[in-house]
Amino acid sequence: MTSEIVEDEESGSRSIDAKIGSLDGWRREALARMRALIRQADPEVVETVKWRKVSNPLGVPTWEHGGILCTGETYRDKIKLTFARGAALPDPSGLFNAGLDGGTRRAIDIREGDVIDAAAFTTLIRAAVALNTAPKPVRSKS
Repeated sequence: MTSEIVEDEESGSRSIDAKIGSLDGWRREALARMRALIRQADPEVVETVKWRKVSNPLGVPTWEHGGILCTGETYRDKIKLTFARGAALPDPSGLFNAGLDGGTRRAIDIREGDVIDAAAFTTLIRAAVALNTAPKPVRSKS
């Protein structure tokens, strides 16, 4: 691993630290807990921050492994974990509760007082990693 990549990963983690630190109360606790579960489920996850803009200078925390696994958007009344390829993931525990009509993404909205099943969430993260890192099918040129 080159030092440039390590610096980028460290910078992403520091940026997520800053984002979490900027939040108040339950949103800080919820995003920190979900981040810890993501890192526990996939120790090789790469943390980045995307979509920085004037109205959101700290950007959106993003977790990647072979592509985007999920993002952690923060709103006044919720934390939204959006899975980039969520429609293709099994969700037997019914964690997805937002974006259910979308053809690609699915999300988990977490509101104050919500309790997310840690084991089910860990399984979902691992499934997202497996989906992102699975060999791509070879298309025949017939």
